[in-house]
Amino acid sequence: MANNRLRASGATAGVTFAARLTFEDIHLSFGETETLRGVTLTAEPGEILCLLGPSGSGKTSLLRIAAGIQPQTSGRVLLNEREIAGPDIFLPPEKRSIGLVFQDFALFPHMSILENVRFGLTKLSVADGRKEALHALRRVGLEGHAQSWPHVLSGGEQQRVALARALVPRPSVLLLDEPFSGLDTRLKDSVRAETLAILRETRATAIMVTHDAEEAMRMGDRIALMDKGKVVQAGRAEDIYHRPQSLFVAGFFAELNVFAAAVSNGVAATPLGPVPAPGFRDGDAVSAAIRTTDIRVETAGPGTAGRVIARRFVGESELLAIAIQGSDKPVNARIKAGILAPRIADVTLSFDTSDVLVFETGIENA
Repeated sequence: MANNRLRASGATAGVTFAARLTFEDIHLSFGETETLRGVTLTAEPGEILCLLGPSGSGKTSLLRIAAGIQPQTSGRVLLNEREIAGPDIFLPPEKRSIGLVFQDFALFPHMSILENVRFGLTKLSVADGRKEALHALRRVGLEGHAQSWPHVLSGGEQQRVALARALVPRPSVLLLDEPFSGLDTRLKDSVRAETLAILRETRATAIMVTHDAEEAMRMGDRIALMDKGKVVQAGRAEDIYHRPQSLFVAGFFAELNVFAAAVSNGVAATPLGPVPAPGFRDGDAVSAAIRTTDIRVETAGPGTAGRVIARRFVGESELLAIAIQGSDKPVNARIKAGILAPRIADVTLSFDTSDVLVFETGIENA
């Protein structure tokens, strides 16, 4: 849909000179409160890097430091190996060649769409600025709204205007602070796809903040998951999902059933059955996690007997809560809607032991 819209407008996105942006041992403190604790991270040229994490994890603070809105307490920021913020230098935002798309789009209500996009082109003549702004609007499929006011545009259209305004100076790096959080659920998928197409066409290096794991997986070439001011794991979505380094990481990417267990002879005993616990010693306390999508629910067959105590239809899936012996909390399962008859209560649960994630209990992201 996004590519079709861009082709229909007759525009191709102007190519930027993508840069490498590096955070080197970044700390940020406000009094005794430490917001960022030694963040080292690099966005490669042309890469879309998603900063993912819960509220208060430091994502937006890192973005503000990159933009030059907030100076770090210590550490360095480098653009193509050139220091732009550190102990001896602090380039102001307008000299960094870094664009920023705000969470609320920050369009000027008293300016036309064209003037909003032209606003940052202060070094060009009025005529040249209008020409560049029109090209940027054509790039995002909104040339026909050049003389409109922001309030007449939909949320998705306003987001594309904000993107055009950020891209028109051809920044080396584009920062996006939860750019889709203000959109309703119906619009998000299409606007995300449009934004991704534009970023690919412009070949911009982009860093996007989000608290939505699915959004990060859809948008990012790589993901950096943050918690308590630190990057706890970074890599491709597939690698983080299949090889999480902690229970926190695993739980951020999927709904989990977590069972406390002790290891004996390389095995952890759970209410659903024994699971392999390689690398642990006898007596180690562990947490065994099984994703809700990895639980098989059948009316007969081998496995653990259970009784459905609650179920909820959520479109293509159905969420089940199932009571089993040996567990004081129900097992949650997400199954394809319609495969379990409505009146069925007695079921059998099974899973592949290779899908179980085992972590040392008490080891979090301190």
